[in-house]
Amino acid sequence: MLPFILIDTALWAGTTLRLYQRGDEFSIRVDKAGELMNSRAHHSEEVLAEIACKCIAGRKNPHLLVGGLGMGFTLAAVLLHTGSDAQVTVSELIPAVVRWNRDYMGRLSGFPLADARVQVQEMDVARVMQVSHQFDAIMLDVDNGPSSFTCENNNALYSNAGLALAYAALKAGGVLTVWSACTDDAFTQRMNKAGFAVTQQRAGSHQSKRGNRHNIWIGVRPGS
Repeated sequence: MLPFILIDTALWAGTTLRLYQRGDEFSIRVDKAGELMNSRAHHSEEVLAEIACKCIAGRKNPHLLVGGLGMGFTLAAVLLHTGSDAQVTVSELIPAVVRWNRDYMGRLSGFPLADARVQVQEMDVARVMQVSHQFDAIMLDVDNGPSSFTCENNNALYSNAGLALAYAALKAGGVLTVWSACTDDAFTQRMNKAGFAVTQQRAGSHQSKRGNRHNIWIGVRPGS
């Protein structure tokens, strides 16, 4: 088997991120936490996007927010499941991740950042939600979900205040989908407390049955 080769390194908020490549496979690794994401395992991220898009199907000129660019697979799935009239904002806090998508990994997901419907905001997704209360759908795929944080600041995103912010940023009838590496009953309770009508769905990291099973929360803001 080919070894992984270090392609690039980025320092951010006291943390070192490293991009590795092995053939057509990419891996992003973080100090202490190890591998954060791998390009071979992205099915559940695509499900996260597909669910959100189906919930708002039929809306004209929808505005969707993707929190966390990652390796671009969530964004690519959004573009696949929305029409030409959609506007998609992507919030990515780490500039190197945006650059790696443009320079190295974009071909794996069909170069979604080149789509005319996409606007990239290199800032915290919480800040994006604060300044834009107009979204039909919000998809959060930040860190490993509510229970595990590579960056401690992400904790606020999944708190009562963070969920209230997401609720306020959605139009009536809008949907929030949240990806997580594992289940979390306390987070489900916080979503209910924020006012969302909540359901959950499990999805595999691979389209086949092999690999890890991840959790997706679907929270709908009541209204129409």
